[in-house]
Amino acid sequence: MFDSAEHTPDETTADLYWMEERLSGGQDPIAFGANNSGQGVGGSLLHWGAFCPRPDPRDLALESETGLGRDWPFGWDALASYIEAVEAVVGVSGAMNYPWGGSRFAYPPVMRNAPAHAMEKGAKAVGLTVSDAPAAVLSRDRLAGTTPFRGHCINCGACHQGCRTGAKGGADNSFLPMAVASGARIIANARVIDVERDVGGRIKAVIYRRHEQDHRLDCRALFLCAGGVETPRLLLNWGLGNASGEVGRNFMTHVATQVWGQFDADMSMNRGYPSSLISEQMVRPRDADFAGGYLIQSLGVMPVTLAGGFARGAGLWGAPLVERLRNYRRLAGIGINGECLPHDDNRLTLSDEVDDLGLRKARIDFSYGENERRLDAHARKTLTALWAAAGAQDIFAVARSAHTIGGCRMGDKSDGAVVDADGCSVEIDNLYLCDNSVFPSALSANPALTLMAVALRTADRFLHRTRTGDF
Repeated sequence: MFDSAEHTPDETTADLYWMEERLSGGQDPIAFGANNSGQGVGGSLLHWGAFCPRPDPRDLALESETGLGRDWPFGWDALASYIEAVEAVVGVSGAMNYPWGGSRFAYPPVMRNAPAHAMEKGAKAVGLTVSDAPAAVLSRDRLAGTTPFRGHCINCGACHQGCRTGAKGGADNSFLPMAVASGARIIANARVIDVERDVGGRIKAVIYRRHEQDHRLDCRALFLCAGGVETPRLLLNWGLGNASGEVGRNFMTHVATQVWGQFDADMSMNRGYPSSLISEQMVRPRDADFAGGYLIQSLGVMPVTLAGGFARGAGLWGAPLVERLRNYRRLAGIGINGECLPHDDNRLTLSDEVDDLGLRKARIDFSYGENERRLDAHARKTLTALWAAAGAQDIFAVARSAHTIGGCRMGDKSDGAVVDADGCSVEIDNLYLCDNSVFPSALSANPALTLMAVALRTADRFLHRTRTGDF
């Protein structure tokens, strides 16, 4: 368990990331590690960027709109109240008159960093609507109540290394303290390694390892919430819930291309909230030759992370990479979060290699489809024009993907779904999956807000089931 005061802005010493080996293949292999997975009580929300736009209602019915992708088993009306509940609990700052959905934020926007100001300048020149971004970061102190006291953002820029003041919202300073206050017990430093089933096939116990000792915990129901890689990996290791053969299939990741350039001014992008400006105008571009769309956001990236991204996504090595980084304080970037369609061949399977617990490691094979490549090309053109209008020089693109999504799709059993609309396994009626592995499609919005809302809905549906005696 982490205390907010223990977090450090030093990206080389932060220990919030899931760094165990995952094998990556395909034409567009995914970079794992600090990019998309966390560890500790609070999970990936310990190091997330707190960028939390709402899902566009159209994205939940993309197949009905375009004939591509998959519709969600419920629409915006079934999710809206849970979105609002999450925003209230974690605390979201944003513009007073947000262009895409109107006023709804409890806190005024956090301060913009220098790349955000540059993005606004370029956007005005090219006719792109922008706004202060919805961020689960407090712009003013929040007194203790049902959740602990949280201080306001101090603009240190180290959101991905944890938050020293607690300004950044996450499970660790919101839903988990609320659960403990209601009687929940958290067993930290533990890893689940197996489950036990009764003669009818229901889950009756969990086996976990803690401090090199195995323990057994009885359960009436099991909620598996290990994320877009570990949830399907565990199910495959245990041989659970996969009669349809769909566990691990339709793995997705957002198209997250970035465009960088050098400015005459001192940008110091490592200071201030990293993604303080947003545009949702390209969620449905008028000239699109692809389904779905993408968000645009300003960026702020720490030096070591930036070096890794430039090497992996722009092919910069050796002297050219060093030369780029010498001008770090004058560099600035903007990026996208773009829709990714489910493809059956994008798949998580098990390697023959095993980890220290004896579980087979995950292998993820991923390749962009034609839709993702067209979206990427459109975004590169849009972002390059915007950055040139902002005054950037030596502009270049960095290929990148973000987030781990899919592999345990929710929907109808007749359609091969792994879980139903309530997150319950279609095969084992006391097994629930509750993370972004259940997403039928990626959406153009960053997944965390939607994920938390789906989690509240899943909990609500489970409690309704227990109250009505259907469990």
